Amino acid sequence: MRFFSDNAAPVHPAVLAALGAANTLDTAYDGDALSKSLDARFSALFETEVTALWVPSGTAANCLALAALCPPYGGVVCHRDAHIQNDECGAPEFYTHGAKLMLAEGAGAKLTPATITTLLDSIANDVHRVQPHALSITNATEYGRVYTPDEVAAIGALAKARGLGFHMDGARFANAVAHLGCSPADVTWRAGVDALSFGFIKNGGMSAEALIFFKRDLAAATLMRRKRAGLLLSKGRYLAAQLLAMLDGDLWLETARLANAGAALLAAGAGERLLHPVEANEVFLRATADEAAALRAKGFDFYDWAEGEIRLVTSWDQQPEQIRPLAEAIAAL
Repeated sequence: MRFFSDNAAPVHPAVLAALGAANTLDTAYDGDALSKSLDARFSALFETEVTALWVPSGTAANCLALAALCPPYGGVVCHRDAHIQNDECGAPEFYTHGAKLMLAEGAGAKLTPATITTLLDSIANDVHRVQPHALSITNATEYGRVYTPDEVAAIGALAKARGLGFHMDGARFANAVAHLGCSPADVTWRAGVDALSFGFIKNGGMSAEALIFFKRDLAAATLMRRKRAGLLLSKGRYLAAQLLAMLDGDLWLETARLANAGAALLAAGAGERLLHPVEANEVFLRATADEAAALRAKGFDFYDWAEGEIRLVTSWDQQPEQIRPLAEAIAAL
């Protein structure tokens, strides 16, 4: 009955089993066999050589990526509703040692070359103005919208033309790829992305996310930043074990498909209440305060997004028979 956040979902049994299997003596920090295998495993997934680092949170992944792409005196272009802008408590500015977030517009929390260009062209090339050095998009976005490979490539081409680093916040990257049905490579490095925050915790992991560098030279300084930030955990093999378990047999895609299917089931009963197309595992609905209270009275838990709006998030562990009662309750409002 809980549709508040996929962060609240349980850990997948395969991940718990992998943690048990990793509970043996090995080298500390990231010198263990599991951590050392990450580059090769993620390189195979992305069909190119990458550097893959484990980190304990999406905030860490985002901020370390941005610090690698933007100097303290620079700016990072992102959407006005981006997670790095509204939900990181100033962590990007902290970890970059002062880089400025530069806010652009776009429906569904999606940037476009046009909205990015409008912002870039408004910034004079002057020593008194913060200059953009990177841009960041979220896939899937904060409104559950998904960037297609062509959309990412158009932004990637603009980033290259303007000399900007390109970061993708993929807290729900699995949900986006599951919706698209494309190769992970097509929506990342082939489209110009330099660094990816690859989310696993929302999708069945426990305490590990992956930071993927498609430009491997960005990783060297990041190793130092990760340590300096207190994010180099001494028993890193337990984080690596989680990531590897999610990659085995494409479990990361299987769990994402289950979560997406749950959201589609809710969307089918929502009708004209839908605020955004449902493309991942988030559903945004119009609902009055009384209607929201009526749903809660039936035992459903969810987030009040804005006045007259609610957000529902489905997760990998919720079966259709658990979701259908909420779909029916929404349809009956």
